Amino acid sequence: MTDEKLKKKNRRAVIARLAGYFMRYKFSVILAFLLMLGSNLFALLGPYLTGKAINAIDLETGVDFQAVVFYCALMAIFYVVSGILSYVLSVVMIKLSQKIIKSMRKDVFDKILALPVGYLDKMQAGDLINRISYDIDTVNSSLSNDILQAATGIVTVIGALIGMLAVSPALFGVFAITIPLSVFITVQRSRQVRPLFRKRSGKLAELNGYSEEMISGIKTIKAYGVEDDMIAHFADKNKTAVDAYYAADYYGSLIGPSVNFVNNFGTVLISTAGSLMYLFNMIMLGDISSFLLYARKFSGPINEYANIMSEIQSALAAAERVFRLTDELPEGADDKATDELENPKGDVSFQHVRFGYDPEKVIIRDLSFEAKAGQTVAIVGPTGAGKTTLVNLLMRFYDPQGGTITLDGKDIKEYTRSSLRAAFSMVLQDTWLFEGTIRENIAYGKDGATDEEIREAARQANIADFIEALPEGYDTPVTDGGVNLSKGQKQLMTIARAMLSPAHMLILDEATSNVDTRTELLIRGAMDRLMQGKTCFVIAHRLSTIKNADLILVVKDGDIVERGRHKELLERGGFYSEIYNAQFE
Repeated sequence: MTDEKLKKKNRRAVIARLAGYFMRYKFSVILAFLLMLGSNLFALLGPYLTGKAINAIDLETGVDFQAVVFYCALMAIFYVVSGILSYVLSVVMIKLSQKIIKSMRKDVFDKILALPVGYLDKMQAGDLINRISYDIDTVNSSLSNDILQAATGIVTVIGALIGMLAVSPALFGVFAITIPLSVFITVQRSRQVRPLFRKRSGKLAELNGYSEEMISGIKTIKAYGVEDDMIAHFADKNKTAVDAYYAADYYGSLIGPSVNFVNNFGTVLISTAGSLMYLFNMIMLGDISSFLLYARKFSGPINEYANIMSEIQSALAAAERVFRLTDELPEGADDKATDELENPKGDVSFQHVRFGYDPEKVIIRDLSFEAKAGQTVAIVGPTGAGKTTLVNLLMRFYDPQGGTITLDGKDIKEYTRSSLRAAFSMVLQDTWLFEGTIRENIAYGKDGATDEEIREAARQANIADFIEALPEGYDTPVTDGGVNLSKGQKQLMTIARAMLSPAHMLILDEATSNVDTRTELLIRGAMDRLMQGKTCFVIAHRLSTIKNADLILVVKDGDIVERGRHKELLERGGFYSEIYNAQFE
């Protein structure tokens, strides 16, 4: 298939997908169609009545005032009715477009949450935000304005053609000379402009992604004093985006004037031919006026279509990017697991596991270990050794390329992902709090948590005193990810959330890395209570926090180089002993 055919196929597919959203609201679509039809039919009768009113004026026999008043009054009524119907149509289309955009945003957001972590890791957050905001807003603008104009234009063009043929077939033959030229210019230019708008959307997504990345790291940028470098990089990306915008808008804007020139040339031909026909009594003056009005009505939509073509192309490019995301296979699309994990004991086993985020670059080569129910397994090692990767595999954010991971003697691939992940609670190094109250953020760990359970979890995490000292207590709002809280306080809140969770297994990924030494001592007893009776996986750089672990796995270059308890590993004087002593020398 050639590139041109493939592009046409993709464009048809995008239009079909958009039509599918329209079909979800059939009543509104039918109502909009009837209103559009009625509004245009009443408006199209205006030029006909204008001609009748002018023909009622005869230089020889005088003026038929009764006929002139009748036609003018009827014309005014028709235009008023057309205007009212047009207004109602605009309201219906705005509501319809909002319903469609609401559905589209929901589909995109639901798909983002359903996508595999591996796919999301490869995308910039700004790109995803761009698709759910700018791209869908672009589609919304086209649905509420451009699509309405295009549909109205089709009815107007057909009605104007019928009107011109009814008034004077001879003059229509003259006017028809310019029609193919107008259509050719519009179609040809549209083909050239379409890829420019697709490129424009892509460059804007890159700019948004870079902006989001820089804003999130603004403190680091200032700390290293590299503002000028970042400004230079932003200027390059900004210029690229502006150039893409300019190219799309410039070539898109050429369509309107070109078509308008052809239409004006057609008016000259009609006026000339009509004048000659009038001199030979082949046509009445009112009919020439009606024909010119119909010709302008015919040319108007084509000219409008040329002007809105750039917006339609931009909307199709934006819709294509949105649908490309929604067409991605969701996590577990090829998963045949049907077993629900209920009441897990917590026996976990890694057997000859092999994994790499890129299959060509293996991180974990041949990993095997067992964690008995209720045990605490600590995973230590240098940065990049593969510690967090073990958690990603255990939670099935990724699947290994070789070997098996079992839970209670059963391959975790046989459990549904949702039930498997529900068996774990997590406290991560990067704290995540959402916009809401402190109460809501802690209650996130358990559906239907009571107020007393929330307070007890906060007490166990040693953050209750801090919360209760706040003016609004547990109803204190958390804004912008918790900018009004210290890192240690945010970490304590996530620990309280985990304490509230009824999960049988626990993952602590550098959970105390953002907590000062004094706070660490305060929560260590609480952590012991949290871990009691649960199978726990602890990833830690602070080796003082894992002295009591039942099993310590020392990971280096993707392999377990040592395993045992704290005292045993120190006595061996191996790699664990080196990194432990390095921390306390």
